[in-house]
Amino acid sequence: MRRRLVAAAVLAIAAGLLYPVAAPPATVHAAQVVRVDQLSATRSALFIDSAAMGRTIQVQVLHPAGGGARPTYYLLDGLDPGATQSTWTNATDAEPFFQGKNVNVVLPLGGQASYYTDWVADDPRFGRYQWETFLTQELPPIVDDYFDGNGVNAIGGLSMGGIAAFVLAVRHPEMYRAVAGYSACPDTTIAQGAMMFSVANRGGNPLNMWGAPGAPAWTDHNPAVLTEALRGKTIFLSTGTGLPGPHELEIKPQLPENIFFGGPIEFGVDSCVTAFEQRLRSLNIPARVEHSPVGTHSWSYWQDTLHESWPTIGGALGV
Repeated sequence: MRRRLVAAAVLAIAAGLLYPVAAPPATVHAAQVVRVDQLSATRSALFIDSAAMGRTIQVQVLHPAGGGARPTYYLLDGLDPGATQSTWTNATDAEPFFQGKNVNVVLPLGGQASYYTDWVADDPRFGRYQWETFLTQELPPIVDDYFDGNGVNAIGGLSMGGIAAFVLAVRHPEMYRAVAGYSACPDTTIAQGAMMFSVANRGGNPLNMWGAPGAPAWTDHNPAVLTEALRGKTIFLSTGTGLPGPHELEIKPQLPENIFFGGPIEFGVDSCVTAFEQRLRSLNIPARVEHSPVGTHSWSYWQDTLHESWPTIGGALGV
């Protein structure tokens, strides 16, 4: 049944039968903190009423146990973010990894298939998605106020979140010193088909995000077009080839999915990252790009590359 629904949605999109109804422009008021839950000495949950989205958003923050000014790393999730905690803390060792480091790590919850962007229209499945406004205007002053942020920021993410990290970095270059993408394709023209399919596959109308292919919003959100905005920033990208690697030797329930689905996805991402790397080189913009000879689109590798990236990202933050 789900396959038939997805197929019907894709066919309707191709035939031009699904038209977005424009959302009213987001009016940005001060977001309100509803409550703060201290989950541990180094992990807290903020519940924030977002004026832009008209809902309460939970954001979890990994932070030092003590006070003192520190920078912030906004770390975005993949296509299916966790409902009660970020998949970064559920599927990797991010929480113990960042303990003892003088940095806030901000983990937004929710936003399935949102690409953490401001959608041009409200969606029947997802409602109002205005994630760019939330992440760049509403959230940062709250994080800095509650967790001693010093205004020095970096942004990163895996897969969907990595695409979003680069989009936000080129659209708000003044906000971030560094940007990281773990198995993420930063060229939204190359990724367009996969992005639209992933939204439809989760029940949304992809035309509600940036409009139809060729609409100006696609260009306005393409890091491969706005690449010059990355000049002067610390850039980290990592990808595998899709071939099974050491983590496929581990016996775990998701092993077949990692190989038969995660392998081809990672192969495509690797091709995109190679093209984006060439784009950076053509503009003489330095970047650290790690191409692993093996590795699928799966969490064990993202844990590895999070660790691998930290000297680069942390160094840019002064940690």
